[in-house]
Amino acid sequence: MIDRREFLRRTMALGLAPAMLPLRAGAAPATPPRVRRRVPLGRTGLAVPDIAFGTSRLAGDVSLVHHALDRGITYFDTAEDYTRGASEETLGRALEGRRDEVVLTSKTGARADARRADLFDALEGSLRRLRTDRIDIYMNHAVNDVARLRNDEWFEFVARAKAQGKIRFSGLSGHGGHLAECLELAIDEGLVDVVLVAHNFGQDPTFFERFTRSSDLVARQPGLPPLLRRARAKGIGAIAMKTLRGARLNDMRPYEGAGATFAQAAFRWVLAGGLVDALVVTMNTPEQVDEYLGASGWTTAHHADVGLLRRYAQRTQASQCRYGCLGCEGACPRGHPIPDLLRARMYAEDYEAPELAAAALRAEGLSSDACAGCDGSPCADACPHGLAIPELAARLPAALGRLADR
Repeated sequence: MIDRREFLRRTMALGLAPAMLPLRAGAAPATPPRVRRRVPLGRTGLAVPDIAFGTSRLAGDVSLVHHALDRGITYFDTAEDYTRGASEETLGRALEGRRDEVVLTSKTGARADARRADLFDALEGSLRRLRTDRIDIYMNHAVNDVARLRNDEWFEFVARAKAQGKIRFSGLSGHGGHLAECLELAIDEGLVDVVLVAHNFGQDPTFFERFTRSSDLVARQPGLPPLLRRARAKGIGAIAMKTLRGARLNDMRPYEGAGATFAQAAFRWVLAGGLVDALVVTMNTPEQVDEYLGASGWTTAHHADVGLLRRYAQRTQASQCRYGCLGCEGACPRGHPIPDLLRARMYAEDYEAPELAAAALRAEGLSSDACAGCDGSPCADACPHGLAIPELAARLPAALGRLADR
């Protein structure tokens, strides 16, 4: 490990000012970290920070939003179902008097049979909770079925809401196994202004080829990078989510050093790739805001990044369900969507976010004990990456129970 003097020498040789040095978790910066780069979001004309504030767990903490604003964060991403509406309500209170300073994104789950009137009801509910007369980007949430992109009611709703000034731009978000085909349709037919997609180092084959040829660390969704390049060529704004690939941050603290944290390394990989305009990440504390902004302004990797990302990939390979992998599809005789159960397990155990786990289960009509009474044999060998699906799914009820008792 190099000392700080050598680190500064190398950093300055790369043309990076001391103010742009990544902030180590728990370290007190000489000057408060801030957003250091703003980017145009596709053809929208909106300028957004390269690292934006995700609110999937925001519920009442107005001061946290103010802290982010003070650090230069002016893009806030929410949804009607985040913390059962409390996320939007909290943003609404926090942004009173400052609405014109920020770009707001919210989302609703418009299914293939959604009706225009119901979509307007959802939009009005979000506007009311956000205490605003407009939402800058309104997205169809968690799209994983092309039928949802062929619903004329959604596009009639979008056209009318834009004409009324209630939304400025529309888009889709997604991270499921059918994301690529949904994106292809949306991009080729010009159905969206902005996309929000799962994109992280764990989806990059070249990253894994640096240190292993083992098939258990193969990247998924190889078609995503070309699609993002097509989106950029057409002026469609692109924002990355799920950039931390499971967010087991505390596992990595003992290995962080040389001025870099795992989160910053993961963010730099995304920002340096040139496939997206910016990224959004859930921020839960002022300390997280400051740590994450340590990566703002970077468009290249830090010399410590590969080691941190490699260690994380190795530590999580036995528990991390790969975004975009459909290897287990159809394995459950009860028809349960295995990736959604494993995602709920990730939220409960890795994120320590029981409300997210419960919401993920509700969205699919599942309960935490969906696998009760099954011996696990149908899906035991269904994962091409060797995940022990029965054991991981079986941990979900206990994980939710432990967190609920806190």
